[in-house]
Amino acid sequence: MSTQTAPLAFSVTEATRLPVAERDAILQSPGFGDHFTDHMVSIDWSITEGWHNAEVIPYGPLQLDPASSVLHYGQEIFEGLKAYRHADGSVWTFRPEENGKRLNESAKRIALPELPVETFVEALRQLLAVDADWVPSGEDSSLYLRPFMIANENFLGVRSAHKARFLIIASPAGPYFTGGVKPVSIWLSTEYSRAGHGGTGEAKCGGNYASSLLPQNEAAANGCQQVLFLDAKTEDTIDELGGMNLFLVADAGKTLITPALNGNILHGITRASLIQLAKNRGMAVEERAVTVSEWREGAASGRITEAFACGTAAVITPIGALKSPDFTIEMGTEPGEVTLSLRAELTGMQTGVVADENGWMLQLTEAK
Repeated sequence: MSTQTAPLAFSVTEATRLPVAERDAILQSPGFGDHFTDHMVSIDWSITEGWHNAEVIPYGPLQLDPASSVLHYGQEIFEGLKAYRHADGSVWTFRPEENGKRLNESAKRIALPELPVETFVEALRQLLAVDADWVPSGEDSSLYLRPFMIANENFLGVRSAHKARFLIIASPAGPYFTGGVKPVSIWLSTEYSRAGHGGTGEAKCGGNYASSLLPQNEAAANGCQQVLFLDAKTEDTIDELGGMNLFLVADAGKTLITPALNGNILHGITRASLIQLAKNRGMAVEERAVTVSEWREGAASGRITEAFACGTAAVITPIGALKSPDFTIEMGTEPGEVTLSLRAELTGMQTGVVADENGWMLQLTEAK
């Protein structure tokens, strides 16, 4: 659905910037998703003009007609990635081309236009060119980047929209889970499913997350920080968490196990990167159907010794327990050795203290 044939030229409209002292105070303790930078990216699309009107503009509310199709039929997708400040003051990001490719896979499933990956990456560069001062430098801190696309045609007919808009906003971020790298408890959802075969599970769209919120509330009511979903066709096969992929460590740290991508599971970029890092260090990696029963039996026998979840926002989060109405799988009160080692390698690469031997990092701004 994209008709773009030439690189887009971006115009820049300067915002009234937040005073430096206020911005620096935010960067000292940014939280997650609580504050936003001075600017955002906007690019329009129509079925007749393709992608056009590429802009960096002041951050602010969107003006939507009450009949805008995104409000009625949920045609929207999004991505998530981070920008990191290195010791020399330069700003880098991690595998943005993969985010651009995944955005397009989501777009195809939701019947939105595909955005050229080079335009996606250039839009990140353009935003950081004006808002690089918002990238924090504290430990476990970054600038969270949220590209998203919405249908933007005013009509009430049930069809794919003929107009769309791509935007990027950015938010300084500290740790996703407060309290450091500590094991979290997750709740096994036995009543609700995240996605079904032939559905939108592979797409990064808001509807998948909306459907996870009720079971997430159930998890919180049972003292858990996340919820684990099963394949809708079974009562035992694991898909993923509400917002993260799952890994199990087995065979005295020699094997990494993760549910295979089956049409229900988001193609996690952190997931793919950890698989490669594990292979680089000689671990056996098994991407296959994984069941709760296998996890329960493996934890009891000692074969499965660690469990963790991964995603852009939280990076790697150790799992201390899987709870259900009928049983609990205890995984320990401290993060496992493999979990911490993989996390240190990945975050070290992202922040510039570990060599990027895979060529995954992309520089967005020069050193200061």
